[in-house]
Amino acid sequence: MQPTRYSPTLLLTFAALLPLGTRLAGAGKASKEYLVYFGTYTGKDSKGIYACRFRPGSGKLTAVELAGETASPSFLAVDPGLHYLFAANEIGDYSGTKSGSVSSFAIDRHSGKLTALSTVSSRGADPCFVSVDKTGKNVLVANYTGGSVAVLPVKAGGKLGEATDFKQHLGSSVDPKRQGEPHAHSIVLSPNDRFAVVNDLGLDKLLVYRFDSQKGTLTPNNPPAGTVKPGSGPRHFAFHPNGRFGYSINEMGNTVTAFDWNGDLGTLHEIQTISTLPEGFTGENTTAEIAVHPSGRFLYGSNRGHDSIVVYAIDPAKGTLTLVEDVLTGGKEPRNFALDPTGRYLFAANQNSNTVVVFRVNPENGRLTPSGEKIEVPSPVCVTFVAAE
Repeated sequence: MQPTRYSPTLLLTFAALLPLGTRLAGAGKASKEYLVYFGTYTGKDSKGIYACRFRPGSGKLTAVELAGETASPSFLAVDPGLHYLFAANEIGDYSGTKSGSVSSFAIDRHSGKLTALSTVSSRGADPCFVSVDKTGKNVLVANYTGGSVAVLPVKAGGKLGEATDFKQHLGSSVDPKRQGEPHAHSIVLSPNDRFAVVNDLGLDKLLVYRFDSQKGTLTPNNPPAGTVKPGSGPRHFAFHPNGRFGYSINEMGNTVTAFDWNGDLGTLHEIQTISTLPEGFTGENTTAEIAVHPSGRFLYGSNRGHDSIVVYAIDPAKGTLTLVEDVLTGGKEPRNFALDPTGRYLFAANQNSNTVVVFRVNPENGRLTPSGEKIEVPSPVCVTFVAAE
């Protein structure tokens, strides 16, 4: 089944697909229905951001439709108020400059439709990650080919302004083919919003910046970075909900590194590095996404090549990891996955097979079981959720 094509004026009307969900009632209350947005690489089959509806009560998905058009929205983030969606447009030529861009959209939580609001320069080529601070006033973006990060202000009505800060990384690491220059791959804010951790694959460093949400600025911390084994290629980072631990998935080394995190000083201390692959696997592989379960009990990471999700149990006192299992994703190249807001499901986005496969999460041991739901999305590379109204 190929995704339906729509003109810009007929992008999406989800209201006819299912009865409306209910509003998120308050902290800790799950919605009865979610809008699921999928970032993609645009080209032959994709036109931008796609979406469907998901009801965790039944585990069922509706048909996928085009929600908004934009160039290669490879990573998505939503503001805390669930009003706006931001997309990193992973391109290398924006308005005649060697830069990508970031777009903002207004979210219609009744219909699922995205209305384009603004697009601005990311200040570097091939932006591959965006995040939003807790105030909803700043979007932070990592530029892979540019090897840089920037802060973009969110103005009234969800429009983005030009960068309030920009940091160009410098240096290299041990692999001349992939680490001859910096490659910022993610920028994640600490639970207290005081620090930003940037995984730079080209430098084998986790750069730490002090973040000022009022000014929209980044200041190098002291010490300025945590490190991983040379040649590891740190890609994405996830904080534990308790704010004491952090985890880096390392693309080139096929490992996860666990850190003690000091939320007052912004320091990282390595406590463990563990393989993402099953014993005996000898094929080619690179890792991609990482996520901590909302309960804080389990950690998940994706393997591209082995095409699996690795599951670990987290020691609540030490933050260390113990392998639980590796589960095949039922597709090729799971570049991204996401746990739904209830923590009961995991959505694996198989980039090279144009599918998203849904797994049930066992709350006792974190193990994954296919739910039977599988949908077609053209070149899916990001999954995010918004409570429907």
